[in-house]
Amino acid sequence: MRTTYMAKPGDVDRKWYVVDATDVPLGRLSSAVANILRGKNKPTFTPNVDTGDNVIVINASQVALTGKKASRKIYYHHTNHAGGLKQRTAGDFRANDPEKLIETSVKGMLPHTSLGHKIGLKLHVYAGDQHDNAAQKPEVLDITNLI
Repeated sequence: MRTTYMAKPGDVDRKWYVVDATDVPLGRLSSAVANILRGKNKPTFTPNVDTGDNVIVINASQVALTGKKASRKIYYHHTNHAGGLKQRTAGDFRANDPEKLIETSVKGMLPHTSLGHKIGLKLHVYAGDQHDNAAQKPEVLDITNLI
């Protein structure tokens, strides 16, 4: 009788990857990064265990917004005060806070559970081409092959 392999948290071998977001469409970048964070690119993927890797996204300010998304796509949030619904366009978001734009997009593609929150903590986004994680010896990952 065959049994299905179930990964255990102590058995997971984690890597660090660097992804360059220059001229990559936001949705394609986000889905590729979410799959790596979740561990779906590994044969040991287990839905209830964090089997994913750490991802560093650089050049977040140069991510591509296709079509008219820069002016028509609107992100909303509420301040929990009366009349506190705030909105901003994707182009404004990219110009003023590009790290938050990619974090919002990627975390929206992760499970909305405590495990999803833990997985989201492994995402590190930087607006420029410099990052603070050189000590982890990250590998450069070309996501054009993944999308």
